[in-house]
Amino acid sequence: MFIFANIMANDNKLQNLIGHCKEYGFVFPSSEIYEGLSAVYDYGQYGAELKKNIRDYWWRSMTQMYDNIVGIDASIFMHPTVWKASGHIDNFSDPMIDNKDSHKRYRVDHLIEGFAETLTIENAEIVLASMDKLLAANDFTGLKQLIEEKNITCSVSGTCNWTDVRQFNLMFATEIGSVADEANVIYLRPETAQGIFVNFLNVQKSGRMKIPFGIAQTGKAFRNEIVARGFIFRMREFEQMEMQFFVRPGTQKEWYEFWKEARMKWHLSLGIAASKYRFHDHVKLAHYADAACDIEYDFPMGFKEVEGVHSRTDFDLKSHQEYSGKKLTYFDTDINQHYIPYVIETSIGLDRTVMMVLSEAYEEEDLSTDDKQDSRVVLRFPPMLAPIKLAILPLTKKDGLPEIARFLINQCKPHFKCFYEEKDSIGKRYRRQDALGTPFCITIDHQTKDDQTVTIRYRDSMVQERIALNEVKNLIMDKIQMFP
Repeated sequence: MFIFANIMANDNKLQNLIGHCKEYGFVFPSSEIYEGLSAVYDYGQYGAELKKNIRDYWWRSMTQMYDNIVGIDASIFMHPTVWKASGHIDNFSDPMIDNKDSHKRYRVDHLIEGFAETLTIENAEIVLASMDKLLAANDFTGLKQLIEEKNITCSVSGTCNWTDVRQFNLMFATEIGSVADEANVIYLRPETAQGIFVNFLNVQKSGRMKIPFGIAQTGKAFRNEIVARGFIFRMREFEQMEMQFFVRPGTQKEWYEFWKEARMKWHLSLGIAASKYRFHDHVKLAHYADAACDIEYDFPMGFKEVEGVHSRTDFDLKSHQEYSGKKLTYFDTDINQHYIPYVIETSIGLDRTVMMVLSEAYEEEDLSTDDKQDSRVVLRFPPMLAPIKLAILPLTKKDGLPEIARFLINQCKPHFKCFYEEKDSIGKRYRRQDALGTPFCITIDHQTKDDQTVTIRYRDSMVQERIALNEVKNLIMDKIQMFP
């Protein structure tokens, strides 16, 4: 009973969060006036700011805080042989199953995971362990048997009338040029990593990079997810933040452990408790990996992957060398030897990170006292990530208060995102800023004209205090800086 109640509570939180994101301009269903497009979302004015702030924080963490990591921006379109060499054409597929009565298609692991969520923790772990073992062995017959033995039914038809399990490739194909023939078929990239690998020598030589070094990239990727769910957790068009770290063969194990620890530290720097994260080691390794794990966060729908750390061996560079006929070796002057570097990958989903930050920040707070009923919805973003850093609110629309407020905004807006509002009572304006996650509000009142002080109100504690008008900019800049 407790497990069921907990699932219901988390589901309510997810639905409330989705509603909040739409109401306050964070995330909208794409093409909503045409009834939307499944698993595709648009970021609103505040969601776009939040997403950009997270992307910037990751980018600076990689390319600014490490001396041996640089960034690139590779194109989405790539030569089709890239995807043959990477293994995506032959291997980039998921096991799917169809219900014969509803004709609804499911990803097998999602179907079984959804069933496991209805079980007790002990029984769920048994079912998921069986699934992992069967997936690792590519035992599609066994997976179907597991589904039938557990009487896992379709959510639409309610029946257990299933087809055999089959593989479906997830890449989007399109055409380039004016002639529609097979030679012109290309793919929307399903990951950003390959743009890094094919530019390995360009970056290494032009930047005079010495191993170990990394190449970072952020950008859009596309996967034809048959079953996409969980709001912006799993979408067909999404953004990745990846870093490929090139190392000497034989050192990959220690660098794998280094980046596991480093990436977890980054997550904890967002102010999220360590108890909300866990590592999950892969049972079934990808064809290119000799070690792999996920960093999982406790989303409203349970622990799910937000970032992967993979030891990719030398598969990618070796394969591109074979298919392109171009030498992709590195000469290591320390050991006087040519070799193809091994690679440690850190790959984090930007959209999933946005959802993680939103999930962690969202809180429905009861402020009731003996005298009155009161509540608020607040987004407790880390100040460095908040879409709006400072709201400046003149108490009235007259008596010169808006002019003082505009003067302060002009001082601050070159340095951080500000918001100006003079409509409604100050209490209602505070509540709106709480719902947007604005960490600081400045109220300009009549006392400001007398002594050049203002009231600063802190989002999380709702504490208010007087500070000097000329101290506002520096105080906020100090509190929102990304790196101390």
